[in-house]
Amino acid sequence: GIGGTGLNADVFSKRLPDDCVEYLILVLDEKIKSEFELRESLKKIQNAVKELEKKYLKDYIWQREAFSLSLERAQPGQNGISKPADTPPSPLSYTLHGTTNFGDSIADEWVIVYLLRELSLQFPTAWIRLTDTDGEFLLIEAANALPKWLNPEIADNRVWLNDGKLKIIPLPADSPSPSSNLTLTSAISHLSTPSPTLLIDPSIQTEAFFRVRHHPSAITTNIHHALLRIPRRLAFIVHALPSACSPAIEAFYLRDPIALKPLATKDTGTLLFPPEDFVTVSVRFNRAGYAQLKSQEFAPPPSWTGVIPHLGREEVRMGMKLTCGMEMLVRDEAEKDRRVVREVKLLLEDVEGGEALPVDEEIKAWKDVERQDDEGWLDIKFGDLEKELDGKGKEGKGRFGDQEAQENLRRMVGRFEEFMKDEKAGMDGVDLSDGESTGSSEVDSDGEDKDGSFDEEEFEKAMREMMGLPQEEKEKNGLVEEARKLALEMEDEEEMQRDDDEEARKIMEMMERELKGKGALDIGDLKKRAESGEQRSLMKGKAPERIEELDELSSDDDMEENEVDVELLRNVLESFKGQAGLTGPASSMLASMGIQLPRDESN
Repeated sequence: GIGGTGLNADVFSKRLPDDCVEYLILVLDEKIKSEFELRESLKKIQNAVKELEKKYLKDYIWQREAFSLSLERAQPGQNGISKPADTPPSPLSYTLHGTTNFGDSIADEWVIVYLLRELSLQFPTAWIRLTDTDGEFLLIEAANALPKWLNPEIADNRVWLNDGKLKIIPLPADSPSPSSNLTLTSAISHLSTPSPTLLIDPSIQTEAFFRVRHHPSAITTNIHHALLRIPRRLAFIVHALPSACSPAIEAFYLRDPIALKPLATKDTGTLLFPPEDFVTVSVRFNRAGYAQLKSQEFAPPPSWTGVIPHLGREEVRMGMKLTCGMEMLVRDEAEKDRRVVREVKLLLEDVEGGEALPVDEEIKAWKDVERQDDEGWLDIKFGDLEKELDGKGKEGKGRFGDQEAQENLRRMVGRFEEFMKDEKAGMDGVDLSDGESTGSSEVDSDGEDKDGSFDEEEFEKAMREMMGLPQEEKEKNGLVEEARKLALEMEDEEEMQRDDDEEARKIMEMMERELKGKGALDIGDLKKRAESGEQRSLMKGKAPERIEELDELSSDDDMEENEVDVELLRNVLESFKGQAGLTGPASSMLASMGIQLPRDESN
């Protein structure tokens, strides 16, 4: 790999871990004649990144990992990178590469997209690749505007960010339907040619960068300030190292009994952040992290029993959670080599070494020390959500979520309505031909076909009403052909179910007639005989007398109809056994006669 890091000519071929975004920056400049010039060009880009971070991310809190670009060098002779001494260096000789785990904060990923887009505007010779766990996520965003030929199977290494635009390498004219992805080296060869053919569609740009349309002003909306009552020692830490809040929240959010063990003591002298000497300060959070901290139910550990009377106050409850999270983070042996943990420990060593903690007067002078942001973005009222989906949301107070959430909702619903109105639209990758079997039985006669016909106009009308489409739109913006076919399939399945029920009913009637023919169901006649003295003598007489009377009954012509048909009984039992414990004609028929057969557990 490049520089021993595993980066090679197919750097994006391996699957990324969950919640990660990966980025690669190449410089394609015909003026560069040596590796030294290439390296210096990339260092200028690195310095520009630092300036962008100072400008836009000075007070930003990443939820898990920060944006980072490292200069990486290819090993000579690998992936065809080596070149003769008198030729320009390969663009892969030196690259800028990085991976960021953004956790649950999708906003962090889009901050990175914005930074790289700004970077590409400053350096037109820089070509940037972005991908995340889902693959070409910028193409996913722009799916509504992409050409049909551009699908995930051939999208790798075709999508590049350059000069502030998303540029796509099209299919070659001699190969309109390639079966594999473009390799990174092939993509670089194409981009290195004079005036390369590229797809640069304004509609794709709009869709792909829709989520950064309000940046950089929107970056600050991902930060939340809240007043917390915490120990003075922790206040000193979060003021000097605001980025430590996110890993502390993660430690709290992912806690287990082992992590809670240091807090299980009543001896507060063993704690790094004992619950004492409290101060109220405003703490800066990433929104996703703050939501995680607030949503967790947490019973006070033994070391915090003294604050139980004050837990009714939100600032005390949230302060306890953050303090316990920081304690768990710093005390975790598995995290001892983590950079943020080392930095926190260094600050604690300074305090232990005699450095005075800030007094109340100093704390009051801190920036935004009393700031408390509105938490309305946390509330999702389903009534407001329904109004937004219906397009009836009102401006001002009472609106669901923030402005970006509202716009994303309207965008989603708008796309769906366009799909419903477009008869040419269909499910991508699904081709339902007229001759294809739908899995349902064919109609045998014209009469049956007429009875099972599908009223398209009535179905379209019902779907329009359900989707909120205007009643006057009745021209040709109904359901797509796939919806009609789906409805017909459902109707065929219902017809098959009715046929099965009718067949079961006929079988039951046939068996009932056969049983009646043998007298098994002649309940009235049996009742008369049971009331007769003949039957009473059978029930009460002595054994020899019963045997004699049974012989007489068996020879009597009137009793011939009551002889048991063994074959019939066998068929009934076999039918019952064939149901395998489920309901069926045999059990239903016997149940109607009040007969409950036991489950057959033997063969």
